[in-house]
Amino acid sequence: MSVFPLGNLRIVDLTKVLDPKTESRRCGLTRFNTGGPIPDFHTIMDLTSHLGTHVECPYHHHDDWTDVQELPLSTFMGRAIYVNIEGLPANHKITGADLEKACGDRIQEGDIVIIDSPERIPPFTSLSNTPDDKRLFICRETAEWFKDKKVKCVGFGDGVSIESNNEDVCAFHDVLMEVDVVFLEVLKNLEELSTDTFFMSYTPLPIKGLDSCPIRAYAIEGLAEFSK
Repeated sequence: MSVFPLGNLRIVDLTKVLDPKTESRRCGLTRFNTGGPIPDFHTIMDLTSHLGTHVECPYHHHDDWTDVQELPLSTFMGRAIYVNIEGLPANHKITGADLEKACGDRIQEGDIVIIDSPERIPPFTSLSNTPDDKRLFICRETAEWFKDKKVKCVGFGDGVSIESNNEDVCAFHDVLMEVDVVFLEVLKNLEELSTDTFFMSYTPLPIKGLDSCPIRAYAIEGLAEFSK
């Protein structure tokens, strides 16, 4: 279940469910009882910072850039726009003109923007960069457009590749993370959204020296201030 009613609001869970038994990235749980007359179970979590649905912060890309706990809490919530870019050829590099056409008149400073396309495959799998992978590509020009629009976060649906080639991926990180823009990767259930403008939250743990963090991402539809 990924959609939950809450009064007049609609909550959509945009997070990948994790199972330590099947997850390819580091995800280990060790449960133990601390002892004593009352059961007191704790769990040691052995996780990579880029597990499942996660937020990537600038420290991920450069030793001198901002880590998770140095970013203000407002970085991790706010007005979000979902942009499903249609009509482009397979493996097309997303240009500023493409984005201007798809959403240029809707973007506001400080927005969270999730980009997607109809050509969807799960990221970071054996299908990546094969003939079956027809996702759109990010590049330096994509990043420059988002930087000029002063967005605070770029998220990715399964229709946009974030592992296409080193040159483009590095440039995308260089341009945006230098100005404290964060990334949201491995978002799920975007097809459950009933609107393309909504409030979104994806708060990481405030751990000093952490580059990125698994998060619980969700949309809240129906908040008037975040619906236009």
